Amino acid sequence: MTSKELIADIRTYCEAHADEAMVKKYSRYFKGEYNAYGLTQHLLEDKVRQLQEEKGVSLELMLEAAPELIAAPKYEEASFVFRMLDVNKKQYSREVFDRIATWYGVGIRNWAHADVLGMMILPVFLEKGIVEPEDFRPWLSAANPFQRRSVPVTFIKHIKKHHEAIEPFFTFLEPLMSDPIREVHQGIGWYLREAWKLAPEPTEAFLLKWKETAARLIFQYACEKMTKEKKELFRRSKK
Repeated sequence: MTSKELIADIRTYCEAHADEAMVKKYSRYFKGEYNAYGLTQHLLEDKVRQLQEEKGVSLELMLEAAPELIAAPKYEEASFVFRMLDVNKKQYSREVFDRIATWYGVGIRNWAHADVLGMMILPVFLEKGIVEPEDFRPWLSAANPFQRRSVPVTFIKHIKKHHEAIEPFFTFLEPLMSDPIREVHQGIGWYLREAWKLAPEPTEAFLLKWKETAARLIFQYACEKMTKEKKELFRRSKK
């Protein structure tokens, strides 16, 4: 099977299992148009299993097809790439990481795809020692805001095992505190909320440093689990 044949096979499967009711159900989680087939996660997983076990599709072949699938307007086509990556963690390498980095330039255009990468796939590269946190530094100034968002989301899983990284990551992620994009605010706010659970005092000190200038949405996420009294500490001063 060639990459073109793989792409055609995936699209034929998606069209055969399209479900407008599922599209309508999940569209509420996305701003603007949600362009999807309406596949369930179960259907997607079944197809990936069939591709591997019955058709002998390798991770390398899926990676060859990845740019076109990720650039496609239909939501689920990229999901096949992510699922294949997730079940082939043993094959991760620096080359695979570098290929993932290029996808933001062709089609990672929503929070869900960015967060699948940040929650499930990219943290594995850190845990395996294939990459270091420093390898994500260029992502902080990437043109695609979802690539910027992926950095703090990726670091969430890392700090749960490596508490010593929490404080250094404040400095590392600081450029995102001035980011103009809402989806990036959500990502850094989510990271700060999880950091606060593990290390409240240094996280609060960092939040106090930024409370007058950073976007309020960051604080909305970061302070979500705090008491009402604690949240008051991070309100912007009245002018």
